[in-house]
Amino acid sequence: MKSRGYAVHDKKSPLVPFNFERREPGANDVVVEIAYSGVCHSDIHQTRDEWGGSIYPMVPGHEIVGHVTAVGGAVKKFKVGDLAAVGVIVDSCRVCENCKADEQQYCLKGAVETYNKRDYAGEVTYGGYSNNIVVNENYVHTISPKLNLAAVAPLLCAGITTYSPLRHWKVGKNSKVGVVGLGGLGHMGLKFAHSFGAHVVQFTTSENKIEDAKKLGADEVVVTKYASAVAKHAGSFDFILDCVSAPHDINQYLNLLRLNGTLCLVGLPETPLSVAPFSVVANRRSLAGSGIGGMNQTQEMLDYCAEHNIVSDIELTSVDKLNEAYERVLKADVKYRFVIDMATLPKV
Repeated sequence: MKSRGYAVHDKKSPLVPFNFERREPGANDVVVEIAYSGVCHSDIHQTRDEWGGSIYPMVPGHEIVGHVTAVGGAVKKFKVGDLAAVGVIVDSCRVCENCKADEQQYCLKGAVETYNKRDYAGEVTYGGYSNNIVVNENYVHTISPKLNLAAVAPLLCAGITTYSPLRHWKVGKNSKVGVVGLGGLGHMGLKFAHSFGAHVVQFTTSENKIEDAKKLGADEVVVTKYASAVAKHAGSFDFILDCVSAPHDINQYLNLLRLNGTLCLVGLPETPLSVAPFSVVANRRSLAGSGIGGMNQTQEMLDYCAEHNIVSDIELTSVDKLNEAYERVLKADVKYRFVIDMATLPKV
């Protein structure tokens, strides 16, 4: 099936127009015409081979929303014209213990990611910076027409990446929760933690984000360059969600956890973080991490967002400004997630 999009051809090249082919849809496949695709920081990491193992040419994008244009004969969940969404993975083995537990993101065989991976047939996957995508219906989500479609796109990564750990660690009305970083991930973590009824403290390096954080639901905002402001929260948090993708001192946040508290990493710095042993030994603290959610939990999150009117704060951009958008993400010059209007993709 003919497709067109934007790709990088090596780790130093810009995103440029790219024509390619996707597989012909099978009996269980859904074809989605992509309306919007979110720009995730991991797109930048992978296009620039900062995590290693990048496959070129690469069409990034794993925050995909659009409309169904075709379905296979065995498809039950979708019909032509339906809204649909695709996230970070497009397949998994379906038979391992993790897949059977609806934790497909932790598939023991290795889940097939939406781009920069090879599927089980050995073919390279291409992502959402394109006009269409073909995906097995089990890895496609329904979305509500009540929400702004463009602002739904980042929920497929930034949304579920923050929703999943908050649910796993049972954040709720009796929780004191910290959110580190108010970027693409952080602003969604803040929105969800607030919606779940927690007392939320936003940590940021920027004083100019204080008012934004309060508008998004923070009960308190701590500017981390003021050590005394950080220190007053020592030993008081049940859970801290660390959303920062740049190198930073994780020990100052571990030291804020109460007895049996957990700090969960969802940001992915390209260099390892240094952990002081006493930061975790004290108060029997836990340092954890979390990926996205499984297919059922991702659908749960999308339904929760529809019920509670939660979407990402976005800035729409066009395909011809993608390289500029990448540079602005690196400068934290976006509130808080870029989304590509795929109607701007050239027809030829």
